[in-house]
Amino acid sequence: MNAAGVDNEGYTLEHGSDQSFRPVFPGADHPRDAPVGELTPVTECDSEALSTLHSDGNVMIAALFTLFNDYCMKIYDFRCEDKKTIEFKLRSYQSSLAFIFAIEEINRNTHILPNTSLGFELYNVKSNQLDILQETFHCLTGMGINIPNYTCRRENKAAALLTGTAWETSARVGRLLNLYNYPQLTFGRFDTVLSDRGQFSSLYQTAPRDTFLSHGIVILMVHFSWTWVGLVLIDDHNGAEILSDLRGEMDRNRVCVAFVEMIPDNWINSGYKSRTSHRQILKSSANVIFIYDVTISLYGIILYISIHSITWKVWIIKSQWDVSTDVPFFIFDPFHGSLIFAQHHAEISDFRKFIQSYKPSTYPEDHILALLWKRYFNCSFSGPDCKSLVNCLPNASLEMLPGNALEMDMTEESYNVYNSVYAVAHSLHEMTLKHVEIHPHGNEEVNTYHWELHPYLKTIHYKNGAGKIMVLDSQRKLDAEYDILNLWNFPDGLRQKIKVGTFSPNAPQGQELFLSDHMIQWAIGFTELPRSVCSESCVPGFRKSPQEGKAACCYDCIHCPDNEISNETDMDHCVRCPESHYANTEQNHCLQKAVTFLSYEDTLGKALTYLALGFSALTAVVLGVFVKHHHTPIVKANNQALTYILLITLIFCFLCPLLFIGHPNTVTCVLQQSTFAVLFTVALSTVLAKTIIVVLAFKITFPGRLIRWIMISRATNFIIPVCTLIQLVLCGIWLSTSPPFIDSDAYTEHGYIIIICNKGSTIAFHSVLAYLCSMALGSYTMAYLSRNLPDTFNEAKFITFSMLVFFSVWVTFLPVYHSTKGQHMVAMEVFSILASSVGLLGCIFSPKCYIILFRPHRNVLYHVRNKVPSRGKVGLTA
Repeated sequence: MNAAGVDNEGYTLEHGSDQSFRPVFPGADHPRDAPVGELTPVTECDSEALSTLHSDGNVMIAALFTLFNDYCMKIYDFRCEDKKTIEFKLRSYQSSLAFIFAIEEINRNTHILPNTSLGFELYNVKSNQLDILQETFHCLTGMGINIPNYTCRRENKAAALLTGTAWETSARVGRLLNLYNYPQLTFGRFDTVLSDRGQFSSLYQTAPRDTFLSHGIVILMVHFSWTWVGLVLIDDHNGAEILSDLRGEMDRNRVCVAFVEMIPDNWINSGYKSRTSHRQILKSSANVIFIYDVTISLYGIILYISIHSITWKVWIIKSQWDVSTDVPFFIFDPFHGSLIFAQHHAEISDFRKFIQSYKPSTYPEDHILALLWKRYFNCSFSGPDCKSLVNCLPNASLEMLPGNALEMDMTEESYNVYNSVYAVAHSLHEMTLKHVEIHPHGNEEVNTYHWELHPYLKTIHYKNGAGKIMVLDSQRKLDAEYDILNLWNFPDGLRQKIKVGTFSPNAPQGQELFLSDHMIQWAIGFTELPRSVCSESCVPGFRKSPQEGKAACCYDCIHCPDNEISNETDMDHCVRCPESHYANTEQNHCLQKAVTFLSYEDTLGKALTYLALGFSALTAVVLGVFVKHHHTPIVKANNQALTYILLITLIFCFLCPLLFIGHPNTVTCVLQQSTFAVLFTVALSTVLAKTIIVVLAFKITFPGRLIRWIMISRATNFIIPVCTLIQLVLCGIWLSTSPPFIDSDAYTEHGYIIIICNKGSTIAFHSVLAYLCSMALGSYTMAYLSRNLPDTFNEAKFITFSMLVFFSVWVTFLPVYHSTKGQHMVAMEVFSILASSVGLLGCIFSPKCYIILFRPHRNVLYHVRNKVPSRGKVGLTA
């Protein structure tokens, strides 16, 4: 294209206000749409050369192809006022060569139609309904004559008619041929509408069914993790059918549709839609776009894509579109790296040789071939008959056309044309054999009528030239397999389609798709495997959270909750770890929890153990001091027996926490609470007995008979066994109904399973604590009443304070205990046991030890008599 915007083919690209381009023919007053392709001015010889290609034979086969289109440069009053231009359809031309090749191959084959030669009539049809029907009438009535219901043919009538790739063409022709019961074979892709025998009873489709095409395309998307894909389809029944199939497959495989552009099946109405669709493609975040069933209606959007060089998109294309020739070439090929689904077919080895040898010198009747030679190899017509070519490039062949304009191997349409010819030939062969069976001695020439061919076409089961079994019956057709091709554009602009994989729907599940990923060249805008997603993948440790009002592929990534993991990409839900495991920091793996308990090796366990042993040793020392000074007044005044019982009990109270430390077992779990309850009951009952004795000794001025009997008979000594017995009954009920047992706590401490002793009945546990607190409260009350007695050797104040400490410890213990978990609960109970025991030891015995050890002059009977009134002597000597 030059600076003025005029390209080398003789038409301009008009730049409009909508920032888009459209073709404009030179000399036209107004821009008009024109298809993309090679445009060549038509000379007088060219016009004469553009005629129907014909070859004589005993039996004729006709075919309709869109080999070229001619366009008028200026039109006034429906008349062409200026020269015409030609647009060659090289892909269709290759199909016509396959048609000729098949007929020649059959004529050489002595096993098919011996003694019968096949001829052909090859018609060019343009992309309009009038021209299609006109050429069909030419076939029915006779070449050059267009009279309905009349034929000038006397012999060599066409046994069948082959129609092209567009379903509309086959449908229009089919409705006409149905009137005459005329066999029609279509070599386009299989169409469900055309398989309706009610409408098209004379029509047969050669192509295999595309039943699993949608499945193959979606499997390809899943293979590359493309979950955000745009769709561009023709707005007709084929587009609706493929859209329905694609949506179903995409939903099943969790692939989302980014947008759907339905282009009207009308060249005039599709222009504006192509521009709006082009904008949709540009603004969409989808990097992968599927284009299906490309017809002339989609050429507008293809032109927009080419002009704007959208090189950052990956196109998935159905091979019905000739991307190598129908798209103009620009500096950056927007379709480089495209993936093409082509129906797999057998290779016809001799076809390449046929094309290489197909030249004007060997096929002078092919006028299209002469025009191609003139266009590409600088030839010119000479002579008045416009048949001779001069000044041609030496050794020129179709293989030398620039940019691989003509494929040397059969395309899927060419292969279908080839099979269609073979289907007619084999049907004719079967019909001839049947006629010979009926008339074994008949020497008359067999007169073939086209309607007689239908029974054989319906049941035909034949091998083509490649040895492949073929059928025409739509009910017996096999599903197509596909070759996946990658469009390469080399630096010199040479487009090639390279096979990079296959899709076989009949293969075992999971093995349908085979791809050589390393062979794929992606679009220019990508340096690595393209990504096409609405949202980036959620890495392990996160889960997907759908975005409201958007497709399922659009989501946010949310961190997994505590102790839940996601160990794969894009998980919808996090998975909770089992109780024996915990989530790691990244929350993508469950780790085995370590078993733990309040052990002697832990710092806390060691500290509590040392405290328990230390205080028990200290209590033993205090006991030793009292035993050594048992003859002193202060020891005698505090009731030696109760003092010894209390100190011995406190020694065991300090050792009791050792049952709480270490690996729990059934024995220790049972002994922990019962031992603690009984020991503290003995200790508190001893304190209560001492308190009652002090009160009786100092508060009763004139003791009655009962009080005197209590003092003389020492009935206070029964306080300890009675109180202990009550506690034993409570513990017995506890152990018999719901005893403590070994339990595990897997939730309190992250990464650990804590082995603890479950107390069983919480009611029994709190009842035991309530009983101890009631005894402490009773001792506190009795001691409080005697708080104003003489100070010397008086325990009332010390007992009052010790019970206050004891009561405070265990009242504080309850809320703190229930607010802690795991081994800290155990440590809290141990600490409370030690604190309350220290309170008893310190408050009651530390003042006495201080006098015994450091103030011995106060520990004499004279000092006591001077300080204690006579009414207290009974208590002091008790």
